[in-house]
Order: sequence, then C-alpha cells, then structure tokens
Amino acid sequence: MTDDPRIVTTARGTRVLLPEFDEDDFLDTALARDIAAHERRRRNDSIRSILLRAGAIAALLAATAGSIAILAPTPAHAFIFGPNIVFDPTNYGENVLSAARALEQINNQILSLQNEAQMLLNQARNLTSLPTSLLSDIQANNTRMQMLLRQAERLAYDVQSIEQVFQQSYSGFAAGQTDAQLVDVARSRWQDSVQAFEHALQVGAGAVGNIEDRQSQTGRLVDASQSAVGALQAVQAGNQLIAVQSAQLSDLTALLAAQGRADAIEQARHAAEYEQAQEQFSRFMAGTPYQPQPVRMFGN
Repeated sequence: MTDDPRIVTTARGTRVLLPEFDEDDFLDTALARDIAAHERRRRNDSIRSILLRAGAIAALLAATAGSIAILAPTPAHAFIFGPNIVFDPTNYGENVLSAARALEQINNQILSLQNEAQMLLNQARNLTSLPTSLLSDIQANNTRMQMLLRQAERLAYDVQSIEQVFQQSYSGFAAGQTDAQLVDVARSRWQDSVQAFEHALQVGAGAVGNIEDRQSQTGRLVDASQSAVGALQAVQAGNQLIAVQSAQLSDLTALLAAQGRADAIEQARHAAEYEQAQEQFSRFMAGTPYQPQPVRMFGN
C-alpha cells in the first residue's frame, strides 16, 4: 500500500494513478477522492441489500423445504461478500425456523395460561355464595306456627296430659261421683270441644296467612336461582326452595293435627256422654219409685 494521494480506487475496485497536479489542481483531486468514497459507500449498501434479499429467499426456501418432502438433500453453500462477510442461507433459514417454532411455543403457552385463568375464574364463580338468604324468614314462620300449636289447652299435644284428662273426664269417670259432679264433668268436656274447634280455626288461619309469605319466598329464590353465576349459588337457591317446601308441609301437618284433635275430642265427648247417660239412667231406675199423691187444684 502507498500513501500517494494520486492513487484512487474506482467503483469497480480498480486503482488509478492520477496525473501530477500542482497547487492549482488541488480542488480537482479532492473532488475525485469524494467521488471514490461515494462509490465505496454505494457498493457497501448494495452488498447489504443483496444480503437481506438472500436471507429472505433462504428463509422462504427453508420454510418450503420444511413442508415438502425432499428426497435427496442438497449440499449447503455459503456466499462470501468481501473479506469479512460470509452468509450461509441454510443456517440462516434454520435459525428463522427455530425462531418461528419458539414464537409458536410462546403463543401456545400464552393460550394455555389464558385457558387456566379462565378456568380459575369459572371456579371462583362456582364457589361464590348466594347473596339471598331467606332462612330467617322461613324460621320465623315456623316459630309462629309452633306458638299456635302450644296454645292448645287441657288436651294438648302431649301423650301424658291426654291420658290424664281422659281418665278424669272421658273414661270410667262415672262411678263414685254425685250427680252434680257428673254435670261439672260434662260441662268440662263441652268446653274442651269448643276450645279444640277454636284452636283448629286459629291454626288454619295461621297456615293461610303463611301462604302469601311462602309465595313471595319462592319467587325470590327462583329469581336468585335463574340469575346464579355459579354452581354453588344454584345449589344454595335449590336448598332454600326445599326449605320453603318443608315449611309448607309443616303448616299442612299442623293444620291436619289441629283438625284431627278437634274431631277426636268431639267424638270422645259423645262417647263419654253416652256412658254418663247410662250411669244416670241406672241411678234413676234404682232410686225410690214414684208414689202418687193427691193434689188440690183451683182451691178445691
């Protein structure tokens, strides 16, 4: 290499010796050097453009080769551009395919994470509790009905009290009692019947009063079940609906029990009256016979 300023390199890579110049020709020499530098830059830009196009073509060929079966492999070729630039299209294509596969795996992982997130959201919805709870209202209605049942007097809903009252007033009571006592027992039995029928009416009124509440509760729970966001809310709404139906059956059971109690007491009263009538007739027949007596009428 020489530092002679007269030697320049053209676009074709040819070294040219410029003619000698004096100080007046210095500007012409500088202009020639600028032209040579511009040519070198344009050549480098052309090389870069060729490399990019070759890379794209190699990637397309490699992608096509991945989908089409090739019977006989072809040897790889490398392109040399200048003293320090070597381009291997096969290697470049493989790198592009590897990057594409890695990108596809990343997309698959993102899709998998999205599915898992959606599954967690669905599980969270399925574990969400029902915001509507009518258990306190149902229990309040049941409590009112139980209070009505406890208002039963004398022959209440208790086995021991029923046996005691029956022994006193409904079975085997006539022996050893005076006529006045028999009348008092009969009056007590009549009061039991009246109270039983009144109690049956009260229980029936309570059951009828609960019908409107049961309908309102059923409507609210059906709406909550239809708008449930998950399985837990639907199950809880169904459980509360079952509780409402159980409360309705409880009201019906209480009403039948009160009516059955009233009917049973009335039938027991008729049986006791028949027994008392027999006792009083026996006493009448065993008493002093009738003796006729003279009677004065109209002052004669």
